[in-house]
Amino acid sequence: MARFGAIKVAIVCSWFLGVVLWATSGSLSQNKTQQPTATPTPPAPTDQTKPFLPAQEKPDPNQYVGSETCQACHEAQFKDFSHTPHARLEKEASWKGKVVGCEACHGPGKAHVDSGGDKNLIRILKNMPSKTSSETCLSCHAGKDEHNNFRRGEHWRNDVGCTDCHLAHGPLPGPPVAQSLNYPTVAAGVKKSDSSVTKMLRTSEVALCLKCHTEQRAQFNMPFHHKVLEGIMKCSDCHNPHGGFELKQTRLSLGADAACIKCHNDKLGPFVYEHAPLKTEGCTACHSPHGSSNSRLLNRPKIFQLCIECHTNAHAIATGDAPGAPNTPSFHNLTLNRYQNCTTCHVMIHGSNNHPFFFR
Repeated sequence: MARFGAIKVAIVCSWFLGVVLWATSGSLSQNKTQQPTATPTPPAPTDQTKPFLPAQEKPDPNQYVGSETCQACHEAQFKDFSHTPHARLEKEASWKGKVVGCEACHGPGKAHVDSGGDKNLIRILKNMPSKTSSETCLSCHAGKDEHNNFRRGEHWRNDVGCTDCHLAHGPLPGPPVAQSLNYPTVAAGVKKSDSSVTKMLRTSEVALCLKCHTEQRAQFNMPFHHKVLEGIMKCSDCHNPHGGFELKQTRLSLGADAACIKCHNDKLGPFVYEHAPLKTEGCTACHSPHGSSNSRLLNRPKIFQLCIECHTNAHAIATGDAPGAPNTPSFHNLTLNRYQNCTTCHVMIHGSNNHPFFFR
């Protein structure tokens, strides 16, 4: 039996060796018959679904023609571009040797020029998906604190790209205009609510935001509101349009309501006696930040209606010394108008350093 086993092993090894030799000889003969030739291939159409990464060394300088060549056909766009911060990068020492000018965003232009202006051989951002065109912008702008969370923001998830709000080579902003009561509505013929267009925006910041956030437009027209339509505040004072970690992309750095505390710093504390809702739920537990029909932007018409949402056991009427009778003071009788303003006594309602019941 051992003899037959040895014969089987020898046959298998011989077969395996023959296969290896046959494969090796075939590849060698194929390499000898093939002669490598350098056949030039025509430039392939530009893939409009992939972003161009400008913040890199030029892969092939011969494929770039310079912005002056673009000017020959796109004179109006070149004129507008020459006034933008993008045009000044060519003179910056830190950008030496990197792609700048028109081709920084639109890609190498030699094939486009040689073809007589074939649009398939150049990158046109307005024809690209919003996320793809935004990647082209983020290849340079993602390193800044303002933009590095854009991919986790609401605008990214809802296919709102950079070019929906910004113009890479837009015209110069118009002259300053009066700011008081300049409501950014198309019906009124007003396009700008601030003195000029900044950050290369398509129009004023407030008009851009309210074009989509129509619910907030109605809130800003309520009797009590933050002065956004009047040009005193901007949406970006409280929100970061380029994304963030917090709800509604609010600008937070300290605690739960840094966007509010930045202006209302007397509510910051720390206090010896904290009002719990302020630390757990935030300012919006009692206030509507954009606008309200109630004074102080409160969520309820009367203060006591807001308080009893949490303090439901503090407003019974004293009925005597009977067993089980409530011992709440009679001046908590909220059926009387004179006692319905809780903050008449609880003055330091956002926090106190003197009394646990927030007395003065």
